[in-house]
Amino acid sequence: MKKQAATRPIGVFDSGVGGLTVVRELHRALPHEDIIYLGDTARVPYGTKSPETVTRFAGEDARFLAGKNVKAIVVACNTASAWALAALQARFAVPVFGVISPGARVAVEKTRNRRVGVIATAATIRSRAYPLAVADHDEKARVFARACPLLVPLVEEGWVDHPVTRAVLREYLQPLLRDKIDTLILGCTHYPLLKPLIRRVAGPKIALVDSAECCAQHVCEHLALAGLLNPRLDRKGRIRPFVTDDTAQFEKIADRFLGFPVEQTWRVDLNSTVARSTKG
Repeated sequence: MKKQAATRPIGVFDSGVGGLTVVRELHRALPHEDIIYLGDTARVPYGTKSPETVTRFAGEDARFLAGKNVKAIVVACNTASAWALAALQARFAVPVFGVISPGARVAVEKTRNRRVGVIATAATIRSRAYPLAVADHDEKARVFARACPLLVPLVEEGWVDHPVTRAVLREYLQPLLRDKIDTLILGCTHYPLLKPLIRRVAGPKIALVDSAECCAQHVCEHLALAGLLNPRLDRKGRIRPFVTDDTAQFEKIADRFLGFPVEQTWRVDLNSTVARSTKG
């Protein structure tokens, strides 16, 4: 039974396109694994919603993926990881992974002065999920957090190396640099696309922790321990995307996040679980 389960796909969901950075890292680490991605683009962003609403939406997203017979569910959304992860882990029989704890663990490993910065959306910062996760690994580490609401729209606009984005990053990062952080967690799955620019603004002495990369590594490790890695290494895994709103806009942005063209995208109604393509 476990061997049969190992050939099933990995399910990943996010409120929009940002979680594709997690998909990209998973695909790099496990190129033979199939991945089903759900972007809840009809209800993005989750960051403006209440914890109760985020938990309900995340449950509906995970239920859709479970209906696709996935072997694991990855919550590739910091807001949903902050508010809904425990509820999802209690509800679903397959392993459910979030993006926050893996990044916090790596930050504690990297920091030399125990002063860790976090940049994320306002909702993730309000949840205090990162300070709590860092404290789980090192109670004496101090966390300095900054909400960066302008970064997501700039990334989706494609302004990942733009003077405006550089100026915005300077404003956001200056307080954290004054706090003498030596490690910075990129606490939103959009932010890996800004990593080169963040490196230039923050300087070479600041260790950057990519939450998408850390999450993918965490998932790989745990699937290996559970015996759930696909044994068929002679094949190329598929990435099958689903969204809850228009596919054309998603595909336009998704190519930038993945670094290669996305497969045909299907639009799905989470209440009916019937998917249909709006291409062609």
